[in-house]
Amino acid sequence: MLDKIKGSRVLPGLLFTLVSAAASFALSWALFSDQETLSRVGERLYDCGIDVIGAFVCAALYFGSMRQEGGGAREFSALTALVSAGILTNGLMFFMGLALGRSTLFFAFAMASKLLDLVMIYFFYRYVRITLDFKGKLASWADKGIPILMAVQTLVTLSNVFYPLTFWVDGNAAYHATDASPTEDVYLLVAALVATILIFRSKSPRSQKAAALTFIFLPLFNYFTTPGEFGNASNYGMILMSLVIMYCIIFNEKSEKLVSTQTELDTAAEIQTSMVPSVPPAGEAFELHASMNTAKEVGGDFYDCFMIDPHRLCIAIADVSGKGMPAALFMMRGTTVIKDHALIRDSTSEIMTAANARLCEGNDEEMFITAWIGILDTRTMTLRYTNAGHNYPVLLRKGRPCEPVAETHGLFLAGLDFTEYGESELKLEPGDRLFLYTDGVTEAHDPTNAQYGEDRLNEVLERTRQSPGDQVLDSVLADIEDFSREAPQFDDITMVVLTIKE
Repeated sequence: MLDKIKGSRVLPGLLFTLVSAAASFALSWALFSDQETLSRVGERLYDCGIDVIGAFVCAALYFGSMRQEGGGAREFSALTALVSAGILTNGLMFFMGLALGRSTLFFAFAMASKLLDLVMIYFFYRYVRITLDFKGKLASWADKGIPILMAVQTLVTLSNVFYPLTFWVDGNAAYHATDASPTEDVYLLVAALVATILIFRSKSPRSQKAAALTFIFLPLFNYFTTPGEFGNASNYGMILMSLVIMYCIIFNEKSEKLVSTQTELDTAAEIQTSMVPSVPPAGEAFELHASMNTAKEVGGDFYDCFMIDPHRLCIAIADVSGKGMPAALFMMRGTTVIKDHALIRDSTSEIMTAANARLCEGNDEEMFITAWIGILDTRTMTLRYTNAGHNYPVLLRKGRPCEPVAETHGLFLAGLDFTEYGESELKLEPGDRLFLYTDGVTEAHDPTNAQYGEDRLNEVLERTRQSPGDQVLDSVLADIEDFSREAPQFDDITMVVLTIKE
């Protein structure tokens, strides 16, 4: 758990909530420890209690949100951090103004508190927008209108630095609202009204809708029942109650769905893994090794290696457009179709032509497959092959540098149903090696988005020319990881190595 927290990108947020909690506790302790200050502000000590308890609740909620996955987790984390900042600001404003009588600092923290509230409302909208999946024109308008309204409200609030438009603070650190102070509520009321309508319109469960509405109506209830009093920590108490309710209901129900989805993905990954040969066929004259590393739980790459008869080895590698479950489903279809035709047709051109026509049927999603297929006659070491828009394999002849098998025999599969594919022939000699791969190898990128590229791949293949095929795969994968420098894997990485024994 500690390693997970250390590696988290949101660790600064957790530290901030913990510091806010400690600071709120320290401010309250300072009030209790000084009898003169305590006697002057004793009737407001309940504010301190709410601040302290609320600050520690924020830290707990933020830690909990770090462990969540799926849409809305980041927005909830930001919302919790903003509430934590608001509680700390409220405590500082209360301490500086009522305890120490510093009117300038009181004004500064009051301004900061108001600005934090504006941003907090925006992140609440973003959170419910994602988790409840708002639809329609009103949602599109709100996506554009609420940030604009927030910017206008920010300018109105900042104008108080130069002129007391909506509030002012006197020399005794007392807060005073002006006749124009209701303009501060325009953004709040509009955002609350729009969010309420969208929440009711959403198709989410009623429990999730009710949880989201608490963030709107509990603070509003407290706001209108305590008019004209700024800096009352009970308003943050209402907000915290709403956060806890949303966390317990929305996050818990979302987490159950995520667990169910993850179970389904794990099952799909097991099915996909079972469809590729775990142990490629071996022969007296050749060695075959392969590997597949998916970018997600399931992927769109596949390879297949099987004996058509005692003397003919079929090798296929392919890459489906897209990623995730749709690509994996189309991959499974492509695997079956290609293998079915490979077992009943004599040439790779016939296999690809027939497979393409079949894959074009019912392809409403307009997905496609780049593929390479070869049939090796182990008696003559003659390789007949067809390339349907796939990456060029790399050929390593004994005593010669790497060279691409740069031939394409037609468009990718599932593109045009009338496409007819050609075929080429290659004579392999003892000591030769053929390296097949998908674009996840050469298009792997580092944190600066630079690509791995064919030149670097060839360098690794040259270095490992004398190594066994499985070590070649390990070396290429290790070099990609070294190049990527912890950048997330963007695409599936699939490789096949055919080595002709000497």
